[in-house]
Amino acid sequence: MTETPLPAIKAERELYAGGPKISAAAWGMWRFHGVSVPQARSLIDAAFGAGITLFDTADIYGFNGSEGFGDAETLLGQVFSETPGLRSKMVLATKGGIIPGVPYNSSAEYLSQALDASLSRLQVEHVDLWQIHRPDILTHPDEIARALQDMVTTGKVGAVGVSNFTQAQIAALRAALDIPLVSSQPEFSPLHLDPVLNGEFDDAVQNGMAILAWSPLGGGRIASPSNEREQAVAQALDQVASQFDVSRAVAAFSWVAAHPARPIPIVGSQTAQRIGELADLAKVEWTRSAWYSVMQASMGKPLP
Repeated sequence: MTETPLPAIKAERELYAGGPKISAAAWGMWRFHGVSVPQARSLIDAAFGAGITLFDTADIYGFNGSEGFGDAETLLGQVFSETPGLRSKMVLATKGGIIPGVPYNSSAEYLSQALDASLSRLQVEHVDLWQIHRPDILTHPDEIARALQDMVTTGKVGAVGVSNFTQAQIAALRAALDIPLVSSQPEFSPLHLDPVLNGEFDDAVQNGMAILAWSPLGGGRIASPSNEREQAVAQALDQVASQFDVSRAVAAFSWVAAHPARPIPIVGSQTAQRIGELADLAKVEWTRSAWYSVMQASMGKPLP
C-alpha cells in the first residue's frame, strides 16, 4: 500500500498568532564571531538566499570559556551598522540569563540589564523575540514574569520565550504571566528525542508555542557517526536523503520540522555552501514509516 506523505513543510509561518512571518528553519549564531564584517555579511546573505528569515543569537555566544561574552551580538551589530536596512529583513531573536561562573541569573534587575546590553551590542532598539537562555531555579516565576512583561511593555521586545526549561518550569512561568509565552528552545534531533517523549511538544501544540530546536544534527554526530546507534540513524536518514537528492543534514533538519509541533531547526553552520542547502528543506516528503524508522533507529528498539 502506498503511504500518504506527512503534511509538507511550509516555507513560511507565523512565529506566534498575529506575529511576524518566519522561515521553517533558523540560522543560529553560536559560532558567529572571529570573522570580518564582510565575511559575516556574506554568511547572512547566504541565509537570506536559502529563504531564512529567523536569526537566533544570545549574549553568551562567542564566549570561549574565558573571554568573548557578547561577541556574536557585537559582530551582528557591526553588520547592521554598515548595512542600513538589513535588520528590517530579518526576525531577530536573542537570549540572556547566563553569567559565566554564576551560572544563571533571572532576577528582574539582571534580566533588564542583560536585555539593554544586548540591544546596545546589536545596535538596535528592539528585538522580535527574547528568551531566557537557561532556567534560574533561585528566582520565583512571579519575578521573572514581571521582568518579561516589562520588556514587552517598553517596546524593547516583541515577544518572550524560554530555552532549556522543563515542562513544569514552562507551566509555572506561563501561570505567572499576563502575556503569552510564545516559544521554547529545547535540544531536539534524531539523536535527542526527549521533547517528543516528555510531553514538551504536546504542551507546545496545546498552547500555541513555537519550538526552536537547537543542535538538530546532534552536535555533529549525525554528520560523523561514531557508534552503532549513530550509524543506524545516519543510514535511516540517508535512505530519505537519497530519495529526494538532498544531503543527510537536510534530511535531519526536515525530520525535525516534520513533527506536528512544527519545530524550527536552528542551523549553526558557518559555511555559506552548507547554509545554502537549507533551500532544499521543503523538497523532502516524509511518510510515517520513514519518520518512525529514524526514531526507532535512535531508540535502538521498535516502538510497542
